[in-house]
Amino acid sequence: MLWLLLLLQVWASCLWLGHSEVGTSFDSCLEFFYQNTPPNSALKPEDPAWICQVYDNQYCFATLYDKSRRIPMYSAYKYEPGESPKPQIWMVEPQLMGSTYPKEMNTESTLIDEYHVNIEEIKRSQAVLEDYQGLKGLTRGHLNPVGHHPTYKKKLPTNTLTNIVPQDEKLNNGAWTKYEQGTMIKKTKGCNSTYVIVGAVPGNSKIPSGRVNIPSHIWSSACCETGTGMRAWAVIAENNKNKVDLLTLGELEAKLASLYGLKEVSLFHSDCPRK
Repeated sequence: MLWLLLLLQVWASCLWLGHSEVGTSFDSCLEFFYQNTPPNSALKPEDPAWICQVYDNQYCFATLYDKSRRIPMYSAYKYEPGESPKPQIWMVEPQLMGSTYPKEMNTESTLIDEYHVNIEEIKRSQAVLEDYQGLKGLTRGHLNPVGHHPTYKKKLPTNTLTNIVPQDEKLNNGAWTKYEQGTMIKKTKGCNSTYVIVGAVPGNSKIPSGRVNIPSHIWSSACCETGTGMRAWAVIAENNKNKVDLLTLGELEAKLASLYGLKEVSLFHSDCPRK
């Protein structure tokens, strides 16, 4: 009988698409931060979750998630763009429901149909697909973009709602896409490796479901190693305008400190130039 139970456990684990690790730090996935240095604690929300996003037994990126606002504060990854197909699967994070749940991220339908998880259980700690249904003027905006990864398997984990914010539709399809697909290509020329942190500043309103915060600003920052030294840049956009402002890393950190009412925000290791 014991061998049968073990066999069932192995079989069940094979049904999951991938997995994430939720904890109190990024110790398991520091590789996505330059010099293994995450941002300082200034951007930490009141109800945080540190998620090391994993798929196919490989760490893919890191996300600091705000469980009460149901949006990510930021996602960190290494820039490796590719032209493979865009995934259509959307996933959620079971472990946000509690430490007794499996680490694996998966689709809502699999959790409900195969593991008999109630949708209300999922909704308590994170956004779900129905939150984003029927939005007007807003879209599901990736912080860690699909197009900044080389293969389907690397792109798929970005399609988790723990990496998504309600983003202005014109901005997401306009100036922000131009930055992700155009400016980033120009800026990373000559870079041997590029580390990126993309974030959202919480706003004062929610989408119609009343459960998910609409960020006031979307921002992105990058630090890269070249053959002759370091290079850094940043952008920020108000989440109701189709306009992206190009900044230095230091200017973005100062802007975020002002928006959050903080003394200091540090996004990268001190080796990354602020000017």
